Amino acid sequence: MPSNSPEEIRSILENVHTIALVGASEKTNRPSHEVMEFLQGQGYRVIPVNPRLVGQTLLGETVFPDLKSVPQTVDMADLFLAPERTDAVIDQAIELKIPVVWMQIGVINQPGAARAEDAGLTVVMDRCPKQDISRLGITKKH
Repeated sequence: MPSNSPEEIRSILENVHTIALVGASEKTNRPSHEVMEFLQGQGYRVIPVNPRLVGQTLLGETVFPDLKSVPQTVDMADLFLAPERTDAVIDQAIELKIPVVWMQIGVINQPGAARAEDAGLTVVMDRCPKQDISRLGITKKH
């Protein structure tokens, strides 16, 4: 499992600008919606990814079907997916050279994390950026 020190988490969250949130939901009571809204409020550009919502607008951003379809450079892929659905997304992140793959609380894929790390990506697993931003007192407004 990736061992992310508080310093590494801080560095990631202070240096990331654009986040692809995979598994974004239009339902306001879902954690992915809450986290997307929070991250936007912190100054991050958050691009929603969900094949079920393609072309719709979510919190002011167009929804894309997958990472390959996102037209801008992404610094981090934040995965709100069941662990068994993360392999294809991790492989896309590796192919696209997205520097950080962040798997949310409860999203654990050891082989996928190892593949991403072997490809030079930074992996955070079983954590939430919203919680880490609050816990570490990170303030980031672009």
